[in-house]
Amino acid sequence: MTNEKSCVLASACKLAGDKDGCTSRCSSWVSLHGASGQGGRVAAASIPNDYRMDTIKTMPTRDSTVKIGANTPSLANVLDSYVDSFKRQFEASGERVKSLYLWSRSPGTGKTTTAAALATTYLIKHYIGSLAHDRQVLQRPVLFVDVNQLQTDYNQFNRPRVPDSVAEPAAQRYYKTIEQAKVTPFVILDDVGVRENVTDGFRGDLHSVINARVTNQLATVYTSNIPISELPMVFGEARLADRIRDMTMEIEFTGGSNRGMRNK
Repeated sequence: MTNEKSCVLASACKLAGDKDGCTSRCSSWVSLHGASGQGGRVAAASIPNDYRMDTIKTMPTRDSTVKIGANTPSLANVLDSYVDSFKRQFEASGERVKSLYLWSRSPGTGKTTTAAALATTYLIKHYIGSLAHDRQVLQRPVLFVDVNQLQTDYNQFNRPRVPDSVAEPAAQRYYKTIEQAKVTPFVILDDVGVRENVTDGFRGDLHSVINARVTNQLATVYTSNIPISELPMVFGEARLADRIRDMTMEIEFTGGSNRGMRNK
């Protein structure tokens, strides 16, 4: 059995589908998916399973129209141009890859799909580019962070009378994600605008992640249900919005829900 239907490299691999080369013995398969197919750099990236095989070329919302300022370009053109900047990670000039802020008030418009596709595309570009430039492939070049889940973990170990069996694993997951998110080269912060009952502690930790990434010029893709200008009303302060706005392209997703397109 070959692995082209479950390998993120399939679209860029000459051996995809080859009965002798596209197997679980392939070194690239092991590097990206682990010997079991459930590990490797793909698992380390934490990209949700439903989106893991999407790239910017194959995602179902590629033909959507978006709004950037007064302009309404196609999403495909915006992403093709943006992904071209991923090659900067291998250039001596060290020019940074810009961050993106993807938002819409309506659910299902393709924000998370697009963010996940960018994460997978970056992982592919990093892996192939590292080999081409004779560089060490990072163990975690990409990280997808569900900010809702992050806040849930925070609440689990900060509520009173929570059993240690629940609180301790939640705390470990939380602080591990916080530290990884500060240093991973390309990070998705999904649903950064959906917040209720934000505590000073969680707000401070999220700010520390964003501040570390901006300070170190690391690319971040944010998704949200509100524009950057309204973030202070959610977080009760302007600092986070100001840090997010720095070197970030704000893209509004227009139109109705695209949910269900994946199954058509």
